[in-house]
Amino acid sequence: MGNALTQTEGDLMPRFAANISMLFAELPYLDRFEAAAAAGFEAVEILYPYELAAKDTQRALMRNGLQLLLMNAPPPNYTGGQPGYAAMPELADRFQRDMRRVMRYAEVLRPRMIHVMAGYAKGAEAHEVFVRNLQYAADLAPDQRFTIEPLNAADQPGYFLDSYELAAEVLEAVARPNIGLQYDAYHAQLIHGDAVQVWEKFGDLAMHVQIGAAPARCEPGTGPVDFDALFQVIDASGYTGWVSAEYTPSTVRTEDSLGWMTAAE
Repeated sequence: MGNALTQTEGDLMPRFAANISMLFAELPYLDRFEAAAAAGFEAVEILYPYELAAKDTQRALMRNGLQLLLMNAPPPNYTGGQPGYAAMPELADRFQRDMRRVMRYAEVLRPRMIHVMAGYAKGAEAHEVFVRNLQYAADLAPDQRFTIEPLNAADQPGYFLDSYELAAEVLEAVARPNIGLQYDAYHAQLIHGDAVQVWEKFGDLAMHVQIGAAPARCEPGTGPVDFDALFQVIDASGYTGWVSAEYTPSTVRTEDSLGWMTAAE
């Protein structure tokens, strides 16, 4: 079936959401919510909602009947520096301080999940710090769900969390029920060479799913990832969460890149 996204009678195709930091980026930030809703999405992700007051984003969500699935943490350092640092030993104190700021945003925006970014570090000390910081976040907000996501080394050289095996090790060490895996088909394909097999091996750890074609990180329909097969194994696994489109459209208008979603319905 290749990259043709088809649905047979009885299939339980995933519920699709939009990452509006990447989709609808041709529009001003607050206009993207209306565009996502008009395109048929009922939920969105926002990588970093910290530039505006949380109430501004909250109003845009409510006005368009959207729920917020996910946002990233800790907040980026807009004066320079890395966007994530949960595994960086020298920034452990800052992580705890910044996570308290994240939770103030979360109290307003009510994200289903918060993705904790590991940052750029290697070695046993980084592993220990990452585990300890994740435990801190989990215990700080026990009713909030958190995720960790492996990122491929070509896009993010030096990133601590660079494989699904390592993610599984970290989650076992963290041992908190409100922290799980964020599976991304694009990164899974580039890290391990077969996004479907990665799901089959690690999908039971997944709290959240994102999709994008590899290697271009554009809309599904090109490249080696068999999204028909991927959606089938996701359904068969019993995963009932959202599948978020996190890619850079190859088209000028995001709406023109959404044919894959219509075909999957």
